[in-house]
Amino acid sequence: MDDQVCPRCKTTKYRNPSLKLMVNVCGHTLCESCVELLFLKGSGSCPECNVALRRSNFRVQLFEDSNVDKEVQIRKRILKDFNKKEDDFGSLDEYNDYLEMIEELVFNLCNNIDIINTNKRIEQYKRDNRDVIMKNKLKLSKDELELEQIVEYEKEQFDQRRKELAMIEAENRKQKTKNKEELIDSLMASYEDASAIVDKFTQKAEQSQIQLPKPVAPPPVAKHTHFSSGIATGFQGQHGFLAVPKLEEGPLYVYEPQGFETDGPAPPSLEEVINNGYIRHIRLENLAEKAGGFQTNISCLRAIQEALAGLYHG
Repeated sequence: MDDQVCPRCKTTKYRNPSLKLMVNVCGHTLCESCVELLFLKGSGSCPECNVALRRSNFRVQLFEDSNVDKEVQIRKRILKDFNKKEDDFGSLDEYNDYLEMIEELVFNLCNNIDIINTNKRIEQYKRDNRDVIMKNKLKLSKDELELEQIVEYEKEQFDQRRKELAMIEAENRKQKTKNKEELIDSLMASYEDASAIVDKFTQKAEQSQIQLPKPVAPPPVAKHTHFSSGIATGFQGQHGFLAVPKLEEGPLYVYEPQGFETDGPAPPSLEEVINNGYIRHIRLENLAEKAGGFQTNISCLRAIQEALAGLYHG
């Protein structure tokens, strides 16, 4: 996205590295400075399509294509009310028709096709299915409840381990300070060798230090799931991850051209077909044929090979 440019002031990302493009419901982009200038009073019209816009609806452009941002926002707004599940329908065909209707509404709004009637259909759906919409908003699906329980458990384990680590570190700091004071007192009062006293207190400090507990594996979940919020692996440190296995690579592939027995005279090469006039009276390929991979010289060579093959066959 280094070639970002504001369509109004023509400021580019190259000239202003801190350039931040904003996008609204119409899908057209403006830089942050132009938004503050044009929508100083809180509302205004888009410079490109003259649609009435509010300053509060502007958001940072996340994708290189502003139409993708527009579709994402429209899809979020639609799915907030069109929240029926497959269980709400009597058959799979009805559910598929419902999904197709959602895609049709999103397509119309994204491409500005029959906006008025599309919005009327959305409002009519909201009125007809108000109870179902509110019910589905309040009801969490079984998967969402299971994920919520896993996240809550992992969060509790993370908080508990963080408290344990803080207590252990505090105890180790106190013990370290105490050992240091005892070492100073011994060096001042004792007549023994200083290096022997230091070694003695070093061993004592290592033995008295509290070791960090290993993380406990979470209990198995009643239902099979592969979901993990990342919290469980976040506090285990690098030793909690398994090393990526190294695959044994074999020798590199070497292409060997194949030989064919044609039982006929040797056909010309591709260069001879091009240079010796074989394709002089053959129509050249057009752009559409060339895009599909068709080449006149290769087709002519194939025809000559097929014609000469088998001429000497007895």
